Amino acid sequence: MNMKICFKPVLLIILFYAGYTPAQASEKESIVKIYATFNEHDFHDPWQMVGQNKRYGSGCIIENNRILTNAHVVGDYTFLEVRRSGSAKRYQAEVAFVAHECDLAVLEVKDPSFFKGAVPLRLGELPRVRDKVAVYGFPIGGDKLSITEGVVSRVEHNNYTHSSAHLLTCQIDAAINPGNSGGPVLMDNKIAGVAFQAGRGENIGYMVPAPIVKHFLEDITDGRYDGIPSVGVTWQDMENADLRRKYGLPDDKQGIMIREIYQGSAAEEILKEEDIILAIDGINIENDGTVEFRKNERTDFAYIIQNKFIGDTIDFTVLRDSAEQTVKIRLKDPVNFWHLVPRQQYDTAPTYFIIGGLVFEPLTTNFLQEWHGNWKSSAPNKFVYYYYYGSPDTGRKQLVILINVLADEANMGYHNMMYLVITEVNGRKISTMKDLVDAVEQNQDEYHTFIDEEGFKIVLSREKAGSRTPEILDRYKISSDRSEDLKTD
Repeated sequence: MNMKICFKPVLLIILFYAGYTPAQASEKESIVKIYATFNEHDFHDPWQMVGQNKRYGSGCIIENNRILTNAHVVGDYTFLEVRRSGSAKRYQAEVAFVAHECDLAVLEVKDPSFFKGAVPLRLGELPRVRDKVAVYGFPIGGDKLSITEGVVSRVEHNNYTHSSAHLLTCQIDAAINPGNSGGPVLMDNKIAGVAFQAGRGENIGYMVPAPIVKHFLEDITDGRYDGIPSVGVTWQDMENADLRRKYGLPDDKQGIMIREIYQGSAAEEILKEEDIILAIDGINIENDGTVEFRKNERTDFAYIIQNKFIGDTIDFTVLRDSAEQTVKIRLKDPVNFWHLVPRQQYDTAPTYFIIGGLVFEPLTTNFLQEWHGNWKSSAPNKFVYYYYYGSPDTGRKQLVILINVLADEANMGYHNMMYLVITEVNGRKISTMKDLVDAVEQNQDEYHTFIDEEGFKIVLSREKAGSRTPEILDRYKISSDRSEDLKTD
């Protein structure tokens, strides 16, 4: 869905131990420091890893001998250790469940002695603006527990840095620094949220609020994480009076208009473009796309959908051809599902295929991040455009690109070719990486012909490309011509 984001400056205050009433010892002993060793995939050279690295985070013990933390603390991990506050001993841990879109994870420790004497922290409710909260954790890699106190300054939808998902957040004025991530934010001795990212202003921090945490914990009770649902539409507000009149929206009604419905989404064949969504599950939507989730408090209408679970049914009241009707939609897809360029992936190896030294890969956010922190301005403009505006359909489910050419006699004249968007191979339209592989392997003509979106052609001798590929792989120390997901039995 299209989302609106607005960050406004707020007055920030950090209160440390002075004047702060310490928590009970049992609560402090339930706070955990996490030591993560991780190894990320290299998406520019997709057959190899970047190399081992380390990060630190925080967490807390919850019921059933589990540890709650952030997904970004344990993403791409190869080895995990945990240590309770006040203890010197580390224990090996494993990730039991991870939800990257809402940046939460649950860890398990096989050695039961780790939990001896621990009192699990209980989950609380969504705090209100000006409620006092305390952030527990181990910021800046420190080994001593840090506690900072502040207040909730805003409750609204924002983009989560880890996943780009647009979900409910709480803004707080207690400092959140590297190492705090995953630590509990307590109110009345209960978990009001999980610290997970800093804001764009000085001393602005955000927490994953209790309702999102509760949703995650309920989702995994069946032993599987399904995700936070979406319906697969884009929309626009109806604040303009002429727009409302043109589409027959009465003065006493409010709503938003559907611009696009993604093919294959839950809404396909149920909703229509130019439908005006008036209400969801009986909750009215304002012309700016917000709903009242508490008295005098508003947030994005997606809040209603995101409180549901995959498989639930939800009612949409729409105005269609000036007639009001209610339709039911069964939710089946998670947030961030409907992007031609997938949002950042974790714990997942890149997809790639090599033939005659040509290296192909689907465009992903991970690949764009090879341009580092300023990738939105330094990556190729066409890729950034597809990131923002591309949506999958039956004709194109992935954006297949030529990322590089491994120089060899088989591909002379093409050594400087890179970052081409491939649309056709050997006379076949390309929708996915598998289409490209099939078009190459099933080709019986003398040549392989690759065509990009601007009509540029790369032509290779089929026989020479096939015979030279093993030597090219050996020269560049590549173990396979394709990723595991493209291999067939």
